[in-house]
Amino acid sequence: MCFFLYLASPLTLSELRAMLPAGLSADLADLNDQSELRALHPAARTVARVLVGACSCDFVLGRVGSREEERELRRRHFAAGKSRDHIISALDTHRRGSGRFESRETARAALMAFVAEHARNAGPTLYLLAFGTGPLDRRSVTAPVRLTVRDLLASPDDWLVENRPTVIEP
Repeated sequence: MCFFLYLASPLTLSELRAMLPAGLSADLADLNDQSELRALHPAARTVARVLVGACSCDFVLGRVGSREEERELRRRHFAAGKSRDHIISALDTHRRGSGRFESRETARAALMAFVAEHARNAGPTLYLLAFGTGPLDRRSVTAPVRLTVRDLLASPDDWLVENRPTVIEP
């Protein structure tokens, strides 16, 4: 279980991947998650997860020179009642993304550049940060908050909130 950043975009997966900065990748979301997020954002053609390695934790937790992120992941796993073997396996998966960015701030800066450019070129797009292995917890998904690129750039640390769908508009 890790953080995952979902994106519901009017672009195709190939177009999304072409826009991503170095260090980021995108894979299609699970079919159930796709239908859930399309219901929130009907203009979406593609629902994908934006990843750094195997997860999206770099946008939330700092990895370099610290094990605080793994402590936080362990805490969440224990709270969810996961076994020690499950936690070890999940942390191994999480570690596959390590080292691609110098810090959480550089990962978020790369994401911000992508989000702003994507909004300008593709139009309104929904983003959702969620913790887990999927599918999305439908009880935690609420109506989307709408922000502009200008809002995003004015408060870069305030837009990406766990379990809060956010539509970024040009």
